[in-house]
Amino acid sequence: MPSASAQTKRWVAWAFWGFTVYMVGSLAFTAIMGQENIPRGVRTFLTTAFFVVYFSKFLVVLFLGANDLFRFGYWLSHKVMPKTILPGPDNISRSAFLSQMSFFIGSIPLATMIYGVAKGAYNYQVKNIKLPLANLPKAFHGLKIVHISDIHVGSFFNKEAVQRGVDMILKQKPDVVFFTGDLVNNVSEEIVDYLDVFGRIKAPMGVFSILGNHDYGDYVGWPTKEAKEANLQKLMDYHKTMGWDLLIDENRVLEKSGEQIGILGVQNWGAKGRFPKYGDLKQAYTGVEHLPVKILLSHDPSHWDGQVIERFPDIDLMLAGHTHGMQFGVEAWGIKWSPVQYMYKQWAGLYAHGKQYLYVNRGFGFIGFPGRVGIMPEITVIELEKGTT
Repeated sequence: MPSASAQTKRWVAWAFWGFTVYMVGSLAFTAIMGQENIPRGVRTFLTTAFFVVYFSKFLVVLFLGANDLFRFGYWLSHKVMPKTILPGPDNISRSAFLSQMSFFIGSIPLATMIYGVAKGAYNYQVKNIKLPLANLPKAFHGLKIVHISDIHVGSFFNKEAVQRGVDMILKQKPDVVFFTGDLVNNVSEEIVDYLDVFGRIKAPMGVFSILGNHDYGDYVGWPTKEAKEANLQKLMDYHKTMGWDLLIDENRVLEKSGEQIGILGVQNWGAKGRFPKYGDLKQAYTGVEHLPVKILLSHDPSHWDGQVIERFPDIDLMLAGHTHGMQFGVEAWGIKWSPVQYMYKQWAGLYAHGKQYLYVNRGFGFIGFPGRVGIMPEITVIELEKGTT
């Protein structure tokens, strides 16, 4: 009969390999079935487990692997050099200290990512910006804009927390609200359970929205082209149901005390990777050329360098999202860093080029990893001011 110690080791081995097989099998099942056919709660659990567990394991493996390389080099040197020149035992065992240290290092991201799921996912932060625009009509001095982006409603697992986020938006008492795309992850039906929540967002001068790369259903294997088109049309109808004015390469004019500014909204246009270029900025621009101030809603911040600065120098402000700040990084102690900055030059916050501005919202929701570490979900409040010429 095996000893208690042997039985314990056996159970630990079964648990370790059983969980590994379960995770790999679950991910394979999700890939085969298509994530849109997997219940939201199950998807959230699988994604959380994958990120939390395997990222921690990855760090442990790196640490122990480096130690093994050192041990191999030490062993090899003993085989090549005489023992009189290179003293030391031929058989080097891995020290308990290094083993314990590796698991300590692995536990840090484990704890951090668990916290990111439990607390960071819905830890909405209000960012207040005062923005001077030289050509802003006097009637619009003090205009309060709330900018939100990347809701990704298909990822939510706590409706009450989302409602609190919407309460925070309404508490700002904005004059106008702009949403810059990615309402859903993949399919239009994801928004159905949250129509009542986001339909509460109202503003005196309106709520204006655009589409993001996830809204088109490009990441789903549709049976027919018509099915994909029907899905997009449903999503566009849901914007209308919520009272949001969806801009498809078009513009609107805001008027106050006889003065006007232009709002332009384009479909997704990305200069990075394989992101689509659906948007037609020239079409959205047509008809508001004469207005003193133009605000562009465009989902992908790479559009700014890709087209806006060079071809449309009189667009005063572009609002974007898309990057989420990768939902992971550091914004504290004067440090602003995220891995996403190595792909996107403009990835979070305010940027300027001459008298033109770009603001990249960090996103209201999340996708992939169901949480946030260091880069919190954002509600941006921008107050326009009459600037100097």
